[in-house]
Amino acid sequence: MKQETQAFGHTAEGRNVQLFTLSNPKGMRAKITDYGAILTELHVPGRHGKVDNVVLGFDNLEQYLKGHPSFGATIGRFANRIGNARFILDGREYRLAANNGPNHLHGGIKGFDKVVWNAKPLPATQHQASVEFTYHSPDGEEGYPGNLTTTVIYTLTEHNELRLDFRAKTDQATPINLTNHSYFNLTGSGDILDHELQLFTDRYTPSDEGLIPTGEITSVAGTPLDFTQPRTIGERIGQLKPKPNGYDHNFVLPGSGKSLVLAGKVLDPKSRRTLEVLTTEPGVQLYTANWLDGRHVGTGGIRYQCHAGLCLETQHFPDSINKPNFPSTVLRPGQEFISTTVFRFALEE
Repeated sequence: MKQETQAFGHTAEGRNVQLFTLSNPKGMRAKITDYGAILTELHVPGRHGKVDNVVLGFDNLEQYLKGHPSFGATIGRFANRIGNARFILDGREYRLAANNGPNHLHGGIKGFDKVVWNAKPLPATQHQASVEFTYHSPDGEEGYPGNLTTTVIYTLTEHNELRLDFRAKTDQATPINLTNHSYFNLTGSGDILDHELQLFTDRYTPSDEGLIPTGEITSVAGTPLDFTQPRTIGERIGQLKPKPNGYDHNFVLPGSGKSLVLAGKVLDPKSRRTLEVLTTEPGVQLYTANWLDGRHVGTGGIRYQCHAGLCLETQHFPDSINKPNFPSTVLRPGQEFISTTVFRFALEE
């Protein structure tokens, strides 16, 4: 296992930004930057030993600084949406930035994906290589209460797994919902409409036109959201147009939150790469890059068009802070937020 560190540029404020590369003997390589704790590249072996980058992103900091749809980013304090950009906690109302219509999305104007984290490579072993990122979010940042310290550790293993361990502590009660927002394309280019997906759940949270959950939890049976058996992404995606122009739905997972459960499996018929997503989180958001339009030119000069990738964002449910029947997202002093997600890659002949 190997670790490398190199300069990746600097922000407009003059903060130096680094890029960390983790690699294993099987040819898998992950690149992560301390700007946004972003996974910029993930190179994975495929059929006949061909190695491709299977995530959407950029090969330079400037592109990230210009703005992007959360490619590979660590999202916080609250991933996904909060309805009407407000919540009430312990009898007090908190108002947030309405940056997605009337709603709050992915932590606000300057969420965790747009700050420089403190980075520390951890000692590599024979079996894994890791880098730790820490960010202190001050009380009142983006409207959230409490001083929150968050850590995410990226670990690449000898078994072609990329593991993400999240931890957080606060000095005031605050909502928290962390995720990684990588867009996967197991072919390495083109769209993901022929990727086969299986989700290991038969329930989801219906939402309104603004993608805010109604509060219900219901069955996927008889809907285009039924991935209880493997189906291609493109088979029924037309039934979801023009809004949300594809999949952008939260699925309810069966786990208790204390151990890893298998959330989903993706197969690319071209490369025969498979991706299994395991998580301790209660939900996973399937998003199929519905609004990419070719404006972003990524690593290797690839222009990202609609449905160029798919996200499986492991998380608590959207708007949980306003839905008492959903699993709680409130973190209080003396508690620790703990969450793990594993992206496991293999070849299926």
